[in-house]
Amino acid sequence: MDVGFISEFIDGDRVVRYSDGEVMRNPLPVGARDPLEKSFCHYVAKGLMPGLILDANQHPVAAGLPLTQSLPVGSYLSVPLHNPDGVSFGTVCCFSFKPDHSLTARDLGVLRLCADVVGAALQKERQRDIDLASRRARIATAIERQSLHVVYQPIYRTADGRLAAFEALARFSGEPYRPPDAWFAEAASVGRGKDLELLALRLAVAALGELDPGIKLTANLSPAYVESPRLAEALRDVPLDRLVLELTENAAVADYAPLRTALAPLRAAGLRLAIDDVGAGHSSFRHVLDLAPEFIKLDKSLIHGIDTDTSRRALAAAITRYSRDIGCQVVAEGVETVTEYGVLRDLGVTRVQGYLTGRPMQLAEALQLSMNNDCISFTPQK
Repeated sequence: MDVGFISEFIDGDRVVRYSDGEVMRNPLPVGARDPLEKSFCHYVAKGLMPGLILDANQHPVAAGLPLTQSLPVGSYLSVPLHNPDGVSFGTVCCFSFKPDHSLTARDLGVLRLCADVVGAALQKERQRDIDLASRRARIATAIERQSLHVVYQPIYRTADGRLAAFEALARFSGEPYRPPDAWFAEAASVGRGKDLELLALRLAVAALGELDPGIKLTANLSPAYVESPRLAEALRDVPLDRLVLELTENAAVADYAPLRTALAPLRAAGLRLAIDDVGAGHSSFRHVLDLAPEFIKLDKSLIHGIDTDTSRRALAAAITRYSRDIGCQVVAEGVETVTEYGVLRDLGVTRVQGYLTGRPMQLAEALQLSMNNDCISFTPQK
């Protein structure tokens, strides 16, 4: 056969997805499209023409199609491709420019074997496209409808048990119900990570106008989005001396110079920097070394069981000593027991947060807690 191709039915057209033949003589290059009803593929998929035609000019339907003369088509082999529901979505075809009476059902059988392989591959590709479109639509809906809200988890000083800050945490109300990290990861996978993270940041910092002026607010942001001009816009009217920006672990930074440049005017205006998830991976240590943060946050995986695990305790002690040497505050996340708290305090950790000291709460409860900060302090009970 002179030309072989794979077609897909898209918006009423037969579109050539793959094509093989002599370049100078191939009339169906990749991307070529014709109205579906004018193509051989359509009639074969509908069962109006057989998959094996020895001489197109002698077949009553094929002879009437303009493509028979314009390509031209002599003999033709075609096998439809079907979705799992049985609906045709394309074909695997080949044709010669002249009739070929030597073709048999065996040749068509060989093409069917090829079509089985091609169909399976295209189904995976089509499913990926469907999944991508679904993810894009889901994230777009979440952003447009602002299907997220912010809760606030208290952070206490170990020196006097006083409330020092709240960490703003995004929670999503739309389906599917899953952890916030999964939402942000999906948004990044479809190119909307910046939009979703900056939306969460704007919603979070809105609370600063209501919280006690002595209470700081920490909010999360991926390093990849710090360089965006939209960050400065989101923080334009925010009292930066009350905001701590937590850089998350999610990806390594190839070049820290642009990141430092983007942060410099914000930090000069009072913004403080925290590195999140320290102790959980390599990237967080690089963040500490190259960005000189004011706060280092020990990851909860390091904290869990630290009262009974000497390895965890040794690593936390080393990070705490290092932090003290460079003038950093150390915040332990995920503190759940009194004994964990005691070990952390003895190691020199300066701030703690976790279920022991307070779960994430709605803004109204956080406001009440901050209003009573002068007369209430956290003291863990044995």
